Amino acid sequence: MTVRLQKLLAAAGMGSRRQVEEWIREGRLTVAGRVAKLGDRAEPGDEIRLDGRRLDLGQTRPAARQVLLYHKPLGEVTTRRDPQHRPTVFDRLPPPQHGRWIVVGRLDVNTSGLLLFTTDGELAHRLMHPSSSIEREYLVRVRGLPDGETVRRLLRGLPLDDGPAAFDRISGEPSSADEAAARNASYRVVLHEGRNREVRRLWEAAGHEVSRLLRIRYGPIELPRDLRPGQWRLLDERSTTRLLAAAAAQGAAPPALRPA
Repeated sequence: MTVRLQKLLAAAGMGSRRQVEEWIREGRLTVAGRVAKLGDRAEPGDEIRLDGRRLDLGQTRPAARQVLLYHKPLGEVTTRRDPQHRPTVFDRLPPPQHGRWIVVGRLDVNTSGLLLFTTDGELAHRLMHPSSSIEREYLVRVRGLPDGETVRRLLRGLPLDDGPAAFDRISGEPSSADEAAARNASYRVVLHEGRNREVRRLWEAAGHEVSRLLRIRYGPIELPRDLRPGQWRLLDERSTTRLLAAAAAQGAAPPALRPA
């Protein structure tokens, strides 16, 4: 039975649905010799090629799901290849047992902290889908000393280019003497969506530039204190189960129904 191309490739561990959709828009995928378009359907036995290379979905389908957390350092980009030849978050990762690593969301080059990777494209899709409303938590340092009304505005919501946005929670972090002298302030902020540079843009809309940004939590998974920038760690079974439960939020079908 045929299914949408992005669902088929995600289930085979080739990439998230969003990533496959990007390949289709860029004209990099073909089905039976024809350039694929959004909405196309296929089945595992079809001749599907990415950049001219045939994808053998029977061999690339992962026999076991893997999830990895990574402490992204500053200066790395969240892509497999970079035209400017900057280091990427994939450079330090170990080879997966099956398939390939799919990044869950992104962090910009000037943001550090927790990134999740999985070999399960359906799980990646669930974790990134807006309907899951999975919380992301950050430590943020801003220039200037925001007053109470600024914090209330950030919680009520501010207009951005792609629509209004707001933080779910904001709590103050103790600032060092150096920060106070330099008129910087530190906060923990939580939001439940992953729009591009959303944390930075929200603070900028409130009149404060972000000088440091570190993601410390994605859903139930926290950045381990002993995991240094550039290091990675495979999630254990208990943590993976908690992540699967988070991915099944808002009534979505849990990815655990797939072979694990």
